[in-house]
Amino acid sequence: MNTAVLDAVDRALVLATQSGLPLVSRPYHRLAGQIGIPPEEVMARLSRMLQKGVIRRVGAVPNHYAIGYTANGMSVWDVPDESIDELGARVGALDFVTHCYHRPRRLPAWPYNLFVMVHGSSRSEVLSKVAEIAALLGHGSRSHDVLFSTAILKKTGLRIAP
Repeated sequence: MNTAVLDAVDRALVLATQSGLPLVSRPYHRLAGQIGIPPEEVMARLSRMLQKGVIRRVGAVPNHYAIGYTANGMSVWDVPDESIDELGARVGALDFVTHCYHRPRRLPAWPYNLFVMVHGSSRSEVLSKVAEIAALLGHGSRSHDVLFSTAILKKTGLRIAP
């Protein structure tokens, strides 16, 4: 359990970034001006919070629909538990895979333990990419399915109140 305590400056930095970084050429400088600290301190504090697990990541969260990826398929795979780390690393390294993670099976109805998100401009494009994953996994996959998104349900993380 993370028991890190945020000081007033860390809290201000989290509040200033939780909806995203400013869309400017030097976002850390903009944040520094808002908070009243040097840009180097903004970067150092974010780095420290990442290392301590206070924040999970600093990264882009694209709206796939807005950039033309209207077919979004979560492919689910039944792979041997003893091979999941190795197979997941290979699949996760594919340039078209945006998320790849291990989840528990829910037998007998749900045999899948490897979840791999793929985006495309059409369902056929997603299915083609899933076929590439199947070829990569080979006999390492006992079965799989693809669950296509029908709506965007969430595009934000946890928020703290000001």
